[in-house]
Amino acid sequence: MNTVRSSIFSLSRLLRIIATLPVFFILSACTDPAPRGGGDILVLGDSIMAWNSLANASIPDAMQRTLGRRVVSKAVPGAQFDNSSAVAAAVGLDIQRQFPGGRWNWVVVNGGANDLGADCGCGACGQTVDALINPDAMQGSIPSFIQKLRQSTGAQVIWMGYYAGSGQTSFKGCRDDLVEIEKRLARWAMSRQGITFLDSEDVINRNDPALFASDNTHPSVKGSALIGAYLAQQIKARTTSAVPNKPSLYSSDRAQAD
Repeated sequence: MNTVRSSIFSLSRLLRIIATLPVFFILSACTDPAPRGGGDILVLGDSIMAWNSLANASIPDAMQRTLGRRVVSKAVPGAQFDNSSAVAAAVGLDIQRQFPGGRWNWVVVNGGANDLGADCGCGACGQTVDALINPDAMQGSIPSFIQKLRQSTGAQVIWMGYYAGSGQTSFKGCRDDLVEIEKRLARWAMSRQGITFLDSEDVINRNDPALFASDNTHPSVKGSALIGAYLAQQIKARTTSAVPNKPSLYSSDRAQAD
């Protein structure tokens, strides 16, 4: 009887694994292979970062073109910053576990919107917000992860804030909570060397439909290009020495969101 149960359990587990394989290969195909031991610029995040990647026109693609430097993107659509599912994390749906290890000069990160959508339906999200970064902006999974990145990689870290969507979007109810998260992050970053908050809303005008995909949430190719160029210019402005594959000495900044 135990053998039968064990066989049934093994079969059901195998079927679950097989069912996730197409998703794994699809999501893996959307990300770049990371060089062993690290590299120059690494991007982690969700669909805002990854959008237009199949056309080589995502935010990381635009950064690479503007800088003329290698940018490796591990961003995956639908990724949460904190995802408790081991299977989801294995296919890049946990932003913290997108990090491939190694030493990097720059790491650019975004995230949080999918946590609000999945954990609290963009409704009463106070608990989720505080878990990401607490009210005094000193603790939470986001600052903890960024500090680990700084310590383990020597990288300068940029957190990219969300822009406001155009019209009615699936994340409209999350707007206030995302703004609160980013206010806290901006305050925290200002007191930390080597950590910068940059707001993509600085270059995305919510009243310009040409900057948005048809869902009014994700960036169009033009929107991705604007954000990517903005991040690249900020990296250029903060770079005091550009030596790939070695920790560099760069700097810190400010906030907003959808």
